[in-house]
Amino acid sequence: MKLQCSQSGLAGSASIAEPASSLVAAQPARRWWLVIETALVTIAALAAIKVLNVQRAQAMRWVLIPGILVGAALIPTWMARREFPRIGLNRNDAKLALATVGWVSAVVFPVVFLGLWILTRMGQPLPLQPALARQHDWAAWLVYQFLYVAVGEEVFFRGYVQANMTRFLGHRRWQSEAIRQALVLSLSAACFAAAHVIVQGRMVSLLTFLPGLLLAWLFLRTRSLLAPILFHGLANVTYGIMALTLA
Repeated sequence: MKLQCSQSGLAGSASIAEPASSLVAAQPARRWWLVIETALVTIAALAAIKVLNVQRAQAMRWVLIPGILVGAALIPTWMARREFPRIGLNRNDAKLALATVGWVSAVVFPVVFLGLWILTRMGQPLPLQPALARQHDWAAWLVYQFLYVAVGEEVFFRGYVQANMTRFLGHRRWQSEAIRQALVLSLSAACFAAAHVIVQGRMVSLLTFLPGLLLAWLFLRTRSLLAPILFHGLANVTYGIMALTLA
């Protein structure tokens, strides 16, 4: 997604990027500054993307929007000297990412197609309209979905926003680790959906909460960005194909 409507490993108790001991030792003021920083960076990034959408700078928007998201994730992380979550290109991470994305796709995509098929047979429009390629532009569209949309959004929403949420909540003692993880997943998905509503100005974009929840879980499960990036791009492309098939 380019912040557009489309369908689109933190299994332990430590944060994604830092050991639990460093989290416990951090000062409360620093923890709350992390919240303020994340909120300000997110607002600034969404405002910049909103301006680009209003001005309809079609020629450069395809690269500017992912660039804004990646820069907004990496620059404050670098300035604060925090470790950024790994992409996951080594053999073990890649095997886990491919296996996880494979079985998740095999379960989710047929269910989504069935739901969309039922909607269209009832005369209802697709809830989310994908941005499809023009004729003869399919190769560029595929590259864009994976290399720019999926990478840009996952680096920001999972690598920066969700990672910071995990760091912040990792300071607090929970009776159940499952509660902490559920809260991180829900907040990450809510931020993802709210960003789409803000940029697109349509409440139906709240439906991106569901793929956002799944993307957040993939990041939690595999402890790297590769799985959510792969699934994000694959989901966008698959949803576009489904839309064409059911049109």
